[in-house]
Amino acid sequence: MKNTLREMIQRNAKYYGDRLAFKCDGDSVTHSEFYEQSLQLARALSASGAKHQDRISILSMNSLRYFIVYGACELSGLITSTVNFRLAPMEVRQILQDASPSVLFIESDFIETIETIRPELSGIKHFVITDGNVPDWAISWEDFVSTVGEEQVTEPSEDDICYLIYTSGTTGKPKGCMLEHRAETEMAQTLATCMGVGAHDKTLLMMPLFHIGAKAIALAQQWVGGSVILQRAFNPIEVLSAIDRERVTATHMAPVLIQEMLEVPDFQSYNISSLRMLIYSAAAMPTPLLKRALDNFGPIFLQMYGQTEGIATMLPISAHQINNDSGAQRRLGSVGHPFIGMDITIRDENNNALPDNEAGEICLRGKMLMRGYWNNMPATLETLSGGWLHTGDVGKIDDDGYIHLVDRKKDVIISGGENIYSREVEDAILIHPNVYQAAVIAKPDDKWGESVCAVVSLREGKAMSDEQLKVHCQQQIARYKAPKTVVFVDELPLMPNGKINKLLLRGKYGKS
Repeated sequence: MKNTLREMIQRNAKYYGDRLAFKCDGDSVTHSEFYEQSLQLARALSASGAKHQDRISILSMNSLRYFIVYGACELSGLITSTVNFRLAPMEVRQILQDASPSVLFIESDFIETIETIRPELSGIKHFVITDGNVPDWAISWEDFVSTVGEEQVTEPSEDDICYLIYTSGTTGKPKGCMLEHRAETEMAQTLATCMGVGAHDKTLLMMPLFHIGAKAIALAQQWVGGSVILQRAFNPIEVLSAIDRERVTATHMAPVLIQEMLEVPDFQSYNISSLRMLIYSAAAMPTPLLKRALDNFGPIFLQMYGQTEGIATMLPISAHQINNDSGAQRRLGSVGHPFIGMDITIRDENNNALPDNEAGEICLRGKMLMRGYWNNMPATLETLSGGWLHTGDVGKIDDDGYIHLVDRKKDVIISGGENIYSREVEDAILIHPNVYQAAVIAKPDDKWGESVCAVVSLREGKAMSDEQLKVHCQQQIARYKAPKTVVFVDELPLMPNGKINKLLLRGKYGKS
């Protein structure tokens, strides 16, 4: 058997053909229907002139047809190149010019975005509207797939690229990660095993499909012939309703979304007893939030750590215990152990391995990593130097082999020659019961070089002064680590993957 996603789709159609594969907004397909519709689209793409390893882009919110586009490329050796629909037109143009797709699928809500930049997208041969009204320069989904004859599709090989997924741009310009069939089948099998899912499971997803997180969890569920319930976007009430209505067994979201669910006034009225696993990723879960979540959802939490370039570690359900045992507390602050087949090392600026309990850059090596960055050899060589994928995350390994994520390299604040890790300060702030969310950034300081600036949103109906928050922090962490500046805001800006957008915060509050 080839290590390709085509084999997975065909296997599901053969053995689980009549089982639900995907459901979104009332539309659904079985595994056999998914295979047939994906193959039909793959043939249409071939008829349109798309060649082996051509890029096929999609600009859309979550939808059933999003998965069909993915499926068509997975079957045919084409590359799905996703676009973040929240980007400004000029940012969308930048990604499309970099990916250079031959076909672009567009949800009707984003027609205006493409109309603005279409003169600069001369390389795109076909603009396909997935729903609604169709402008005169585009073609409807129905017309595009109906033009197919008996075109054959090229079968992918395991070293073909299947996805070109752009990073979230937390540290600057997004980069296109080239993900191969071999790596993605390995990831699907590994995650399915770690999650313990089977054909009977239903996994609910609401994170955007243009990022790897939701797609990776979907692949794990597909790997075993199960069902994916998809929502167009996150809405806490709709998530709870879907778990109740569909008898969902697993779901995946960022910690900030879990927090929003717990804020639903009649949370207890929803029947969530079917849910046996809640996977969180994208950011650490502050201990106060995790305790509250465990009290309300039960012991069903599993943490995964990774990035678009590759997944790395897992903290299993069994480790999510809040008690007075120091070892248990330490484990909860970690991102777990490496996945099977994944090597992790902590390295210094000269690429030398560091001993346990010493902070440095987290570096990965294994089968589930990207090939490199599209059209960006300098960044590829830098990130993959020495045979290791350099994550840009600062972390350490404790005596029991647990990986502790300390900070992003570019988020480390150097004040008076001392390294201050933003996560440590954020954890101290979030312990305060009045605080809802917090992000820590560097601010230029004439005396110390940089100082700590905290941007904080408070819980509804709560109030506190910046001085009160500073005193609170000084009781939790060393005085030099405590915020020198506190900015209170109504809400913190989020990226599509649920992370707080520190790039935006630095631009607004990180100046002298």
